[in-house]
Amino acid sequence: MSVVKSDLIKELSNNYPNFIKKDLVKLLDIAIYEMQESLKRNERVELREVFSLEPRVQKARISRNPKTNEKVNTPEKKSILFKMSKEWAKKINEKK
Repeated sequence: MSVVKSDLIKELSNNYPNFIKKDLVKLLDIAIYEMQESLKRNERVELREVFSLEPRVQKARISRNPKTNEKVNTPEKKSILFKMSKEWAKKINEKK
């Protein structure tokens, strides 16, 4: 299941009719931008009772090609660890 920004905006505008759609778009853009910037600075992002994002670095290493058994230098990689809260997982997985 993927979340599209336009669907998220539509859902927010339905749930909060007092807000102008343009303001909701701007608010979401700011939130996403701030998350990106803090992840770039290797800081943890946490939305309490929803999820957390944590940047991880996989060190550079010497690995091998399984086909030829040749040694290959693998560069350092950056990834993001996504962890969902227990409450959110329970709400998503509960049957309707």
